[in-house]
Amino acid sequence: MTSHLTFIHRFEPGTRLEAPPLLLLHGTGGDENDLLQLGRLISPGSALLSPRGKVLENGMPRYFRRHAEGVFDEDDVRQRAHELADFIEAARTAYGIGKLIAVGYSNGANIAAAILLQRPDVLSSAALLRPMVPLSHAPNVDLSDKRVLMVAGQHDPIIPRENTLRLHDLLSTRGADVESHDLPIGHQLSQADLTLARRWIRTPDSVAMDKAS
Repeated sequence: MTSHLTFIHRFEPGTRLEAPPLLLLHGTGGDENDLLQLGRLISPGSALLSPRGKVLENGMPRYFRRHAEGVFDEDDVRQRAHELADFIEAARTAYGIGKLIAVGYSNGANIAAAILLQRPDVLSSAALLRPMVPLSHAPNVDLSDKRVLMVAGQHDPIIPRENTLRLHDLLSTRGADVESHDLPIGHQLSQADLTLARRWIRTPDSVAMDKAS
């Protein structure tokens, strides 16, 4: 039933109808297994869809190419975001799940933001952990029905504070309901990220699922 799906991925069926399905997007060097436990912890009983990025950088999977750390190949970002969005829609049909909440870390957060900015109808909302601005000239899409959680690290050596603020403004000016947090940590995930994501997902608006195929 799923042989036509174009990304290597893991899928775990949901066990609670009220739990929203999650799209789990790993960071550089991760794979389809990396965020499964995070997904189970922040939303017990949710269906979990976790694709592996197709781009390899020195053997490490990513979702799109970059020229250097923090310098993205934006043409590739656009192409890969559409490719991943197509996979998400095909996977929803194959597995019979509703519209997904993206939970992305680092490179995974960046591709989730790119999908929001190019194919907003594909995701219901997004939790972006250590994100950056994915596109310098982003489409002026309507995100008024999207909720976004952004969690940054105050001591992150990879992501400048100014970049985090620009992404917040980019999403909020397009209508998204953006909730931002700065944690006194670096780039790695922490227990605080888990706690924030779990609370955010459990808020009433995020549990309404679109069951249309």
